[in-house]
Amino acid sequence: MAVHGIDLGTTCSAVARTGPDGRPEVLVGMTGEHTVPSVVLFASPDEHLVGEGARRQARLDPDHVCALVKRRMGDSDWRFVAHGKPWSAPAVSSLILRSLCADAEFGSGERITSAVITVPAYFGDEERRATILAGTYAGLDVVDVLSEPIAAALSYGFGRLDGAPGLRKDAEYETVLVYDLGGGTFDATVIELADRRISVLAVDGDHQLGGADWDERICLHLSRRFCAENPDAEDPLDDSAGSQELVLAAERAKRELSEHDSTEVVVTHDGARATISLTRAEVEEMTAGLLRRTIELTRACLAAASRRGVDRVDRVLMVGGSSRMPMVGRALHEELGLAPELHDPDLAVAKGAALFGAKKDLERLVGGDLVTRGRLSDGAPLDHAAPAELDAACRRAADALGLPLAQVRRSIDIRVDTVVSRGFGVLAANPATGELEASWLVHRNDRLPVRVQRSFGTVRTDQEAIELRIVEQQSQDESPHLQDVKLLVAGSIEGIPPGFGAGSEVQVTFDMGFDGVLTVYAFHVEAGLPLTLTAQTGATLSQAEVARERDQLSRTRRRGP
Repeated sequence: MAVHGIDLGTTCSAVARTGPDGRPEVLVGMTGEHTVPSVVLFASPDEHLVGEGARRQARLDPDHVCALVKRRMGDSDWRFVAHGKPWSAPAVSSLILRSLCADAEFGSGERITSAVITVPAYFGDEERRATILAGTYAGLDVVDVLSEPIAAALSYGFGRLDGAPGLRKDAEYETVLVYDLGGGTFDATVIELADRRISVLAVDGDHQLGGADWDERICLHLSRRFCAENPDAEDPLDDSAGSQELVLAAERAKRELSEHDSTEVVVTHDGARATISLTRAEVEEMTAGLLRRTIELTRACLAAASRRGVDRVDRVLMVGGSSRMPMVGRALHEELGLAPELHDPDLAVAKGAALFGAKKDLERLVGGDLVTRGRLSDGAPLDHAAPAELDAACRRAADALGLPLAQVRRSIDIRVDTVVSRGFGVLAANPATGELEASWLVHRNDRLPVRVQRSFGTVRTDQEAIELRIVEQQSQDESPHLQDVKLLVAGSIEGIPPGFGAGSEVQVTFDMGFDGVLTVYAFHVEAGLPLTLTAQTGATLSQAEVARERDQLSRTRRRGP
């Protein structure tokens, strides 16, 4: 089975595959649309509806409609309660994934069992793990999670897996800024593109900023205008159904104003009606602060890349449906002096994920061939094989799949390097004050893979146990203060025998691979006692619990469109 690419979006999702020629195509389902709204209606305790039908029902049954769940990924305490039943963000997301795949299977006639799922570049360890968990709940083999800007770069033709040239003929490499303004998240990423390498140099962003915030500002404006014209009527925002109706109206107005200078919005509520004229200039004024925030984050990303020696940006790619707003491209040009390109903003990420999925599929096939023949150790990277053996394995894979050898070889040779999106550290006592502070071992924009070791000391003589608390950066900048960090995982080295003085060495090692999964090793040197921790999210369950959750989800019937 092929590895598909899935863009699990905040507002819309899509699934794609690569065709026999290596080019990506987005699959359509029963509705004939390329994207599916990431909205779930819980019609009853045992029935749910996903997509446009759920989105339309939002105004009729708002208390049982869940939207923008991607903003909750990684929040282990959040639950959406419908009909008395709580749903975690991975569980809700799994319903979206299952429906998306079922619709795509209906349209394409092929099963979807393995997938690369994309995530915002600024997603941290917990959000990435929650995304993997959502895929597991949905019955998918999640081959990898891929940052959306990398997927976008692949889809725009850089490092193309079909053998098409990716760079200008006069350039050995290009530096690209990917500005990704989606429905609920924003990422700015600087990527260096060479012939067979994609290297992420710097990331910044905000997973609580996106097109939905523009919709909210428009909603407030429409509400004020409606109330001004109908002072005796109830404010639509004070009613759940009225609020949902206003959100839908705001979304439509935003789309229309991306094409026209003005539009009219009809608002009906509480027996009253108002026809409200809305101009593009008005929307740009009321949302200027939101756009300014994206520009500030983009500046910060460019500054981080500059500190790594990047002195130019050759190309700017705008991704995400909200990038269609004319104010976005104009601001990038006026504020940063950049000339952005907008191309296929809704589908670029899914297509790029499909290209990366095809690469991972070929790597598994070629690697399995080499391992079976004793030419490569199990788990070793492909470049550890002898060049002649790798060539032969690629040729056998090309023959078996009916693909050109050049396409297989180029896919294998493409390398994607990325960086850490957040800082990670441990809580340690400040020697001067004795207060617990965050001590950072891995920093945002460190290049992956990362392996770093630091020594700490025990705080007292005959200390019997050492508690290790691993934290993740939450504020924009690294901060030692506890209120600015998020606890990922904790563990302890216990049973330390007496006889060791204060300051006895404890080695702490952080190990993070290309998948962004963090493993922590701690070692009391003198006592010879180790501790290994993997940064699990609060939403991550045991295998038995995952099996129970999947069984429960399978009993939740899906309504037709």
